[in-house]
Amino acid sequence: MTDITLISEPYGSILFTPAVPCITIQWHSFANRQQFRSLMDRALVAYQTELAHHPRPLGWIADSRQLSALTPDDQNWCDTDWNPRAYAAGIRHIGIVIPESIFGKIAVQQYVTNVLHSDGYTFETRNFSSPQETKEWLQEVLPTTQP
Repeated sequence: MTDITLISEPYGSILFTPAVPCITIQWHSFANRQQFRSLMDRALVAYQTELAHHPRPLGWIADSRQLSALTPDDQNWCDTDWNPRAYAAGIRHIGIVIPESIFGKIAVQQYVTNVLHSDGYTFETRNFSSPQETKEWLQEVLPTTQP
């Protein structure tokens, strides 16, 4: 499945895969607070832009293989700010490619715990070892038409 690079930064990229369809936020290295939040916000805008051009819902992939630690403030921002906006935008399925570092694994584990305990939004999240596995899962679970 061919990815289209929408945004590329030294610390991460935003990709679109029309065949799934899905947006992927792919981390390349450590991102400071400003970089992390900016790329997350730009990826959400990309999701909304692509959603407007497709007849079916899109999936979301967090390619976290190179993700490092996230501060408690960034975790809280995801939980109370970004996730509710993502849910309002239509994201329902999030596939996470497991980080290689222990710090990244802890960050992903905390993110998933926050999602599971939220009353304001509900995402179906799954962990995978590769982007390809994640894309195959999304193709199976995404509805074929907009709700």
